Amino acid sequence: MSEKRRDSKNRVLQNGESQRKDGKYEFKYVDVNGTRRSAYSWKLVATDRVPEGKRCELSLREMEKQIRRDLEDGIQTHTANTKTLNQLFDTYMSTKELKQSTRTNYQYMYKNYVSDTIGKRRISSIKYSDIKKFYNSLILEKKFKPNSMEIINTILYPVFTMAVRDGYIRTNPSDGVMAEIEKSHNWEKTKRHALTEKQQSLFVDFVAGSDTYKHWLPLFTVLLGTGCRIGEVIGLTWEDCDFTENIISINHNLIYRQQDDGKCEMHITTPKTEAGKRIIPMFEAVRKALLQERRQQMKCGFNTAIIDGYSGFVFTNRCGYVHNPQTINRAIKRIYTACNEQEKVQAKKEHRQPVLIPHFSAHNLRHTFCTRLCENENDLKIIQEIMGHSDITTTMNVYNEATKERKQESFARLEGKIKIC
Repeated sequence: MSEKRRDSKNRVLQNGESQRKDGKYEFKYVDVNGTRRSAYSWKLVATDRVPEGKRCELSLREMEKQIRRDLEDGIQTHTANTKTLNQLFDTYMSTKELKQSTRTNYQYMYKNYVSDTIGKRRISSIKYSDIKKFYNSLILEKKFKPNSMEIINTILYPVFTMAVRDGYIRTNPSDGVMAEIEKSHNWEKTKRHALTEKQQSLFVDFVAGSDTYKHWLPLFTVLLGTGCRIGEVIGLTWEDCDFTENIISINHNLIYRQQDDGKCEMHITTPKTEAGKRIIPMFEAVRKALLQERRQQMKCGFNTAIIDGYSGFVFTNRCGYVHNPQTINRAIKRIYTACNEQEKVQAKKEHRQPVLIPHFSAHNLRHTFCTRLCENENDLKIIQEIMGHSDITTTMNVYNEATKERKQESFARLEGKIKIC
């Protein structure tokens, strides 16, 4: 019978264990891929003292217990202990099919807020509490708002999910963190509110009667009369407008985004979702607005832009190029500011409360159209298809909000007409 191997303290060493000449312990094993691996520690058991000047987190026996459990579950311990979150992110991005605009946004956010912080950590060392601490640091130190936090979580959650599926880690450390963050900060997703009918009328009438801003009216008419996203409208081409059938085909977006090289450029991309490809009938006012824009371009020159093979864009700026969404939103702010100032003066003369327009962007005009549609159309499927919502829940949320006032009006009319007591 062979003599059992012992360490420098005369303790019996188990199978796979050994002690090197410098006193460090080693455990040899074969991983799930059949590769020979070794784990090292300055302590055999948790109660051992670490030699002066040396660092040690777990004892060899604690590491063995974890390794054996990982082997039983098919976890690749060595990879998890050596691969960083940054490396994992690179792997994820190389295998993920994303629209270029989405890819660029993900890479920008990751590079600026993750790569030099938690991104350098080994994936095996990242726990639920680490992710929560990291998210809180973005909120407190970087002043992140809910939308920005959603982007970070949308990036990290699938990266860790891939690590779980590939057998690097047992559980996703980001699972449930965002829900707890939202609850602890009392976060609710920001709702884009529609303009009221009075605010909408005031805005449209002001633009129509303004020598300074009336050139924007055709664009606003199309936005308010189709419910299209701003990228769908500024990317609209004459080829997409069928004046015989009186329909508009929505099949692409024009986006202005920062590219991988840091430059901001205009590019054509597919609609946000497959449901975004749709046909929208023209209101008569929309048809007139489009034809007005066409007559104007026949006199002053058509849009000269050629972007990713697309040309003949409907709306043009003063330089004969496509509009920038940011420019449109800045114009909207100037317009409602001037409108409100005029309305205050007029209301004072008429001894009434002014109808003031709140801050809004081009996307609020989409929400405004959807609200008006919901107030007058009961078929949710039609509303969903016109808006290009991939999820009927989105349509329902707007519908419920839009019909609230109508319900109140209905009950006001019924007051005293139904015997209930």
